[in-house]
Amino acid sequence: MSKRTHEFTEDDLHRGPAKDTAGGPTAVAVSMRRSLEHMGPIRTARTLLKLNQADGFDCMSCAWPDPDPGERATAEFCENGAKAVAEEATKARATPEFFARHSVAELDAHSEWWLGQQGRITHPMVRRPDATHYEPIGWDEAFRLIASELDGLESPDDATFYTSGRASNEAAFAYQLFVRAFGTNNLPDCSNMCHESTSIALQESIGIGKASVTLPDLLGAELIVIAGQNPGTNHPRMLTQLEHAKQNGATILTINPLREAGLNRFKNPQTPRGVVGNGTRLSDMHLPIRVNGDIALFQAIGSLLVEWDALDHPFLERYTHGFAEWRDHVADVDWDVVTEATGLTRGQITDAAALLRDSRSTVFCWAMGLTQHRNGVATIKELVNLALAQGNIGKPGAGLFPVRGHSNVQGDRTMGIWERVPQSFLDSLQREFGFDPPREHGFDTVDSIRAMRDGKVRVFVGLGGNFVQAAPDTDVTAAALRNTLLSVQISTKLNRSHLVGGRTALILPTLGRTERDVQESGPQAITVEDSTCSVHSSRGPLQPASPHLRSEVSIITGMAEATLGDRYGIDWSGMRADYRRIRDHISRVVPGCESYEVNARRPGGFILPHPPRDSRTFDTASGRGEFEVSPIEVVQVPEGHLLLQTLRSHDQFNTTIYGYSDRYRGIEGGRHVVFAHREDIAALGFADGDHVDLVTRWDGDEHVRCAQGFRLVAYDVPRGTAAAYYPETNPLVPLDATARKSNQPASKSVVVRLTVAGEVDCDPAGVQGAVGGDWLHKSRPEVAHLS
Repeated sequence: MSKRTHEFTEDDLHRGPAKDTAGGPTAVAVSMRRSLEHMGPIRTARTLLKLNQADGFDCMSCAWPDPDPGERATAEFCENGAKAVAEEATKARATPEFFARHSVAELDAHSEWWLGQQGRITHPMVRRPDATHYEPIGWDEAFRLIASELDGLESPDDATFYTSGRASNEAAFAYQLFVRAFGTNNLPDCSNMCHESTSIALQESIGIGKASVTLPDLLGAELIVIAGQNPGTNHPRMLTQLEHAKQNGATILTINPLREAGLNRFKNPQTPRGVVGNGTRLSDMHLPIRVNGDIALFQAIGSLLVEWDALDHPFLERYTHGFAEWRDHVADVDWDVVTEATGLTRGQITDAAALLRDSRSTVFCWAMGLTQHRNGVATIKELVNLALAQGNIGKPGAGLFPVRGHSNVQGDRTMGIWERVPQSFLDSLQREFGFDPPREHGFDTVDSIRAMRDGKVRVFVGLGGNFVQAAPDTDVTAAALRNTLLSVQISTKLNRSHLVGGRTALILPTLGRTERDVQESGPQAITVEDSTCSVHSSRGPLQPASPHLRSEVSIITGMAEATLGDRYGIDWSGMRADYRRIRDHISRVVPGCESYEVNARRPGGFILPHPPRDSRTFDTASGRGEFEVSPIEVVQVPEGHLLLQTLRSHDQFNTTIYGYSDRYRGIEGGRHVVFAHREDIAALGFADGDHVDLVTRWDGDEHVRCAQGFRLVAYDVPRGTAAAYYPETNPLVPLDATARKSNQPASKSVVVRLTVAGEVDCDPAGVQGAVGGDWLHKSRPEVAHLS
């Protein structure tokens, strides 16, 4: 990989002690400083006081649910939510003059943080074939260019249409309608990279791929299990609700390789105790599990629950299928395998299982720490097995809670953004619009990259996001995107994906959540869905950053009109003029969305139906909750290597880098660090603070993957494991290293070797002794030695 300017030198990187408390006055100070720097005092007040309010706009970062309207704080946002608003509502502008001054090559030499700091894109821009710079283009010409390329393809399947989680429900519905009317189901989205393993596991186990809890369930739980999740950085508003749950008597069990500050203690800056006191201890027990040891842990807990008969037998008999096979499987669990796979003692696991035994209502929360593994689907099914065994689905204070990482990623899926959408959804589209949508499954994210790489997909359209940086195998993904005839990015700000586009590349600038959306019929509202299936409206308060911006809906319907004309008689201009027409279509197409317009406009919105939660009804093959038997598997880690997990810094949201401060982990001024256990560092012949490169190779693939220029940081992680930030380490994640069934990138289990920085050439011929094998998991009773 080419080295890029980081805007920070090695001398800027310094380390301090890791924190054991999240939040507090520092979080308020950082929020205000960043907001005032980017927006100034007036815009700061106009935005933050409307953020996550019933009459305001929905945060564009995580998908954490809002309390009922009467229970929301005046400052109903977190530090990273304030940073997200400041990034979007910044006063900085990337104008046509900016693009004239900077060539694409020059821009590509800068860091992701620097690119984001250049501000909002103000005009549609095009980079024509062989050009060195972007130049302005009119909207009508841009739409004609898109239509010409799409209509010139041999097949509609030669195009792929990506969606990030920031798109509204109205935009997502219009987008999938356009794509299917065009003739393809190539609708990859960011779910394919974060919670696809969750969607598949829950769909097969309980009949719906969504959380079975509401926010009151979390507040009323006796036990909350948080596995593979770091709420202090990724969903900070969750800490307030966990504090309330603790005040209501809840016990919290946390399971994570790193002992994150947000899993330990919270100083709520909106309370006296959080400002001058010690805050609230959240975790009653923490299990520092080895990476990918979760399935072994969950089976061991299941074995103890069976042994103690801590089971809900009436629920099992009436609502589940396959319990006997699972019971017999976990009763035979090999504890030597469990302790080796998890890095935990039998005593630690027994104490954790006792918490489940003694709880009458348990909520299980998780995120990408469970999903981004080869066995991610099986791991989540094992968590579902525990919930089913104790009847923790369909009763107050209990259930399954996958915490989504992007604002409307769940709503996009509800609206039909899915490459394998159910046939019943396609039937509804046919009834509503009078055309037969394509029925074959389309390409997901990984398959879209493969198809672009192989010349099978020639047009890429991205509705939001930073595809190149979010996807795995960065060099392969970038080369695949460059292999297209046309790339189209619908964006608010400059990012890396704009610099590695197709032969022709378009940037179409769109309104953000913070901005007023006025169309022919007047001011418009949009809707979004959070992690607990709650749908609510959103309205931005600010003037648009430029008069040349268009809304997501306007851009999508403009592309559709130019490409499809009056095909099928779909009224694209009518939907653009008045989003109520889109919501009217949604009410007849999308299950659970009857009377959508009325329900969505209620203060606080409405909650979509969830049969397992609402009536203990399961749309599965057996009509019951499905137990599944899975082997315990462990990634093989050869001697002299480590198992790497990718993670976020506290100063970023997904691929958006807010700054270079990861203060909870004690890192300031840099991002090229790799956390490893002090004993592993010594055993590998290095010292704390050494400069290293990370190297790996996938079986049968001659391409050696490298991530260069990292500083070793001794840290409290399990032996045999390491952690580093993404997207810097995404080049190490092979395109073919994906979860079974879900095809989700296995970004949390990458086998790496450390080398002295600059010692090896990252050309395949220059690296000797890199990882061999395809990282296939070993099933019990054979377990690779990890430490």
